[in-house]
Amino acid sequence: MKIKIVNKSDHPSPSYETIASAGMDLRAFLSEPVTLLPFQRALIPTALFIELPIGFEAQVRPRSGLAIKHGITVLNTPGTIDADYRGEIKVILVNLSDTAFTINNGERIAQMIIAAHAKAEWEEVDDLNKTTRGTGGFGHTGL
Repeated sequence: MKIKIVNKSDHPSPSYETIASAGMDLRAFLSEPVTLLPFQRALIPTALFIELPIGFEAQVRPRSGLAIKHGITVLNTPGTIDADYRGEIKVILVNLSDTAFTINNGERIAQMIIAAHAKAEWEEVDDLNKTTRGTGGFGHTGL
């Protein structure tokens, strides 16, 4: 699938690191480093702009290495970029650790996955079909 991209940064455009990768890393585009104190959040620019086909979205997700090693995650994960959005891709990062973390220009801060989605049409009914699970949720199957 071809997707139009405008890259106003001096970093390479997102790419897949391996043949089986689902996500492409997004890099910070910063004029100076940004330090996140514990439990602080920041909107980090990427200088990337994309044009997705209708029926697709880009999902912005955390990088597992940043999450486990430093407690850095994407606050609204997964963040959705709609097909009609033409603004800059920015990433809401949050520091969930107990130590400060500095984000530098060019650092890989999140990953982006392109995914198809369906449009739903509601059909209002009085009852839903029964299932074995029924209304069980939130731990109903045990540990």
